[in-house]
Amino acid sequence: MEKSNILVTGGAGFIGSHLVDALIEKGHTVRILDSIVEQVHGNKVPEHLNSKAEFIRADVCDSGAVAKALDGIDVVYHEAAEVGVGQSMYEIVRYVRANDLGTAVLLEEMIKQPKQFKKLVVASSMSIYGEGAYVCGGCSETVNPFLRSNEQLAAHEWNFKCEKCGGELKSTGTTEEKPLFPTSVYAVTKQDQEQFCLSVGRAYNIPTVAFRYFNVYGTRQALSNPYTGVCAIFSSRLLNDQPPTIFEDGEQSRDFVHVSDIVQANLLALEKDGGDGQMMNIGTGRPTSVKQIAQLLAKGLGKEIEPEIVGKYREGDIRHCVADISKAKALLGYEPKVSLESGLAELLNWVKNQDADDRVESATAELAAHSLVK
Repeated sequence: MEKSNILVTGGAGFIGSHLVDALIEKGHTVRILDSIVEQVHGNKVPEHLNSKAEFIRADVCDSGAVAKALDGIDVVYHEAAEVGVGQSMYEIVRYVRANDLGTAVLLEEMIKQPKQFKKLVVASSMSIYGEGAYVCGGCSETVNPFLRSNEQLAAHEWNFKCEKCGGELKSTGTTEEKPLFPTSVYAVTKQDQEQFCLSVGRAYNIPTVAFRYFNVYGTRQALSNPYTGVCAIFSSRLLNDQPPTIFEDGEQSRDFVHVSDIVQANLLALEKDGGDGQMMNIGTGRPTSVKQIAQLLAKGLGKEIEPEIVGKYREGDIRHCVADISKAKALLGYEPKVSLESGLAELLNWVKNQDADDRVESATAELAAHSLVK
């Protein structure tokens, strides 16, 4: 495979750092642009940062720093983003600045020399779908519902029912064709990042791929960041001998995908042209309930702590969303390789040696103060 000079924005972060390691292992020359956000890194350059990569500590909104970072680069992986669904609903300027403006600055610098770049890969998110896809057993129709009403949720009627026959809808694989209905500022900014990159890439003939990541887990996820992924949040609680807090009834399901499978997809996008100009799901196609995740993590950490199922709900929360990954399989040959069981075992071996500052209660209090928990 031809070797490239690659820029990874957000390359010090959870997914970005794993991607940097894999690219260097493949023989590519890698440069990282990362601002080292205090909420994620504690204002310290992480120990896992690959010493073989060039590191520029700077904000992706800084056009001068971005121009310097792009010098001599022919492939860009845009992973930089503020991450936090609930927090984005009251720190709106922060999220729009980092995710929307940051992407705009990156693209504006890239189009000054568009022929320089042979690939742009952007990290999008399953959150842009809102609810996943459903099927009605009675009507045999695929249904794409919007959010559940506050009246329904207040009555603890968590599941969707068919508007035609009244039967309960069953979750099914969400395809890329499903209408988008982002339910948080974070989700809207991820949709923006994806569409900014695809439209600019198309206009300037920069081959561009957008990956809609599902629920990514693995080592290096910030355990002290209460706005990160559910596996990290629950692990932090359990390490501090506190029960994981679960909203609704715990039966809501997600598609948990190991970070190495996310990296696999990103490498395939570089090696193959099949995904150019496309957006696609990267997950496993396997639903797992949030309650089950909490129980598996507790068991793996040797903690006899049951999750606390509070019966409350958060504004914008969805019930089920699992990936249909047939498009990524067809276009790139993507195939998830890490089972949930082996992936969680690896995660927990790492978690056991970490210190975690449990900030979940304060984060939940912030959501409640902004009327986002009901």
